[in-house]
This record gives sequence, C-alpha cells and structure tokens, in this order.
Amino acid sequence: MAESGFWDNQTVVKETVARLKQLKPVVETWKKCRSDFDHLKEFTALITDEKDGSLPELRTEIGKLVHEVDTLEFTRIFSEPEDAFGAILSINAGAGGTESCDWASMLFRMYMRWAEKQGFETEMVDLLQGEEAGIKNVTFCVHGPYAFGYLKAECGVHRLVRISPFDANKRRHTSFASVDAIAEVEDDVDIEIKDEDLKIDTFRAGGAGGQHVNKTESAIRITHIPTGIIAQCQNERSQYKNKQMALKILKSRLYEKKKKEESEKTLQKYGEKKEIAWGSQIRSYVFHPYTMVKDHRTDYETSSGADVMDGDVDAFMQAYLKQNMQKL
Repeated sequence: MAESGFWDNQTVVKETVARLKQLKPVVETWKKCRSDFDHLKEFTALITDEKDGSLPELRTEIGKLVHEVDTLEFTRIFSEPEDAFGAILSINAGAGGTESCDWASMLFRMYMRWAEKQGFETEMVDLLQGEEAGIKNVTFCVHGPYAFGYLKAECGVHRLVRISPFDANKRRHTSFASVDAIAEVEDDVDIEIKDEDLKIDTFRAGGAGGQHVNKTESAIRITHIPTGIIAQCQNERSQYKNKQMALKILKSRLYEKKKKEESEKTLQKYGEKKEIAWGSQIRSYVFHPYTMVKDHRTDYETSSGADVMDGDVDAFMQAYLKQNMQKL
C-alpha cells in the first residue's frame, strides 16, 4: 500500500483493503496467542514442585491457549472473502402456530447465547411476536470476525420434537423453523442501488416499545422493485436509522443474490451437480422420548441437548464446514 501509484487503481485498492480487513483479526489473534505462550513459558519456569498451588492456574491458562490456537487454526477453512464479515441472521417460524413460534424463539435465544460466548455483539433489526407465545420471525445482526463464516452453516430448516408445553394432553409435537444467514457487506462493496428502483413504506412498529413506537410510523419497509427483495427494520425509534439499517440489509441481500447467480453460472459451465440444501431440513432436536440433536448433513450428533440450546453449537458448525471443505 506504500508503493508509488498504489492508490491510482481503485479496483486493486478495494481488493487489498478487503483482504487486509480479512487478515487483520487473524494476525491480531496470532500475536495474542504468541504473547500468551511466552508468558506461560515464563510462568512454567517458576514452578518447581508438583504441589505448587499455581499448577491448577497454569493448567487452566494452557487450556485457554489451546482453545484459542484451535480456533485460529480452524479459521483457515474460511476461503471466501465474505466469510470474514459479520452476519445478518433471520429466523422464521414454520407452520404450526404457537408451537413453531415458540421453537423460533428458542432458536433465537440459542444463537444469541452462541454470539455472547464468542464475544460477538448483536444488534436487533426486526422482530414480530407470536399471537400467543414466541416469535413469528426475527432478524438481527451479529458483529464479529468470521461471524458469517460460522453462521452460514446454520442455513436451512430446524426440526423440534418434544412434549408440547401448550398441549393439556401432553402429546408429542413436531415443530419447524427456518434459519437464514447472509453476509453483512461493507459499505465499499460494489452493489448499485438506484433510488427509482426502491419502494419505501412506513408503518407503525409492533410489539413492545412504548407509546412512541406504537404511535409513530418509524418502521421502514423497502422493496427493491427489479428483484422483489424486501428489507425492513423497526427496532430503532428513529425513522432515519431504521431506513439506513433496512438499506444495509437490502444491499447485503442483493450481494448474496449476485454471489448465488455467479455460483450457478460456474456450476453450469463446469457441469457440476451439488445437493440443493437451501430450505431443506438440516438438523433435528429431539427432546422426547429421548434427548438427541443430530445434523442430517454430517451425521454429527450429541445427547447434550440442553447445552446445545444454551449456545454450544460450534461442533455442528465445524463438522459441516470441514465436510464442505473436503468436497472442494
């Protein structure tokens, strides 16, 4: 970037800056791991007796370092530029009324807990409550390095089997909810949106939020007329902020559409055929008559259903991403 004439070619500049953003968190994590290793090495040299009270602390710190190194090593699997971006996650309840709405809210909590454990920030965009319980749909952003790289593994239909808490006869019910993740694209991504191609509607936000939310048309819905893609936001009190977020989501969805079209052209050119996984059932969560969570794409499963619902889904993501990497 310091070379003469580098800034003259804007195409090269954009590609280099994008690559720099992708590599920066990896390099910073590596530096931290290296620094932690040096400190632990010095700490180890001070311990001369197995009965030293500092030994348990050393083991704990070594375990943390091993986890950080394993996570850093795993990021090598992310090869697409957008993998390093944040993610926009949407969860929609399927057919089944209250049961599915409750299941959607359970998935929402699961991914929020996952993001929290990763140290990622989340930002609400849009939420529609169920009529009796749960949520019909929710959209939120996950900000953090490689958030999209991980969450793209969750796209598809998630199936729940349990004894319904809403059924007085305690019968077993099956519920469905879909999860969709798109990359939260940067502002400098080359996606053109013309004002004349947009239809912008305002409406009153639903759900909790106080009198301002209920009495002011601050919510925004933007329709991209050429593609029919819709993006909306009602989380902010400011109509302007809602509009900016809706435009950001629209841009991300148009970018996703462009990438899919390019991918389909490549597949047609080389005659490759792959399973169409979009919208298909990817995972089952069974809580009766036994407890098991199983991913149907990788056959990875666990009996620790409570831990999974508390956000421990890394193993499922990693199994899917590693399987996909082997297919390339």
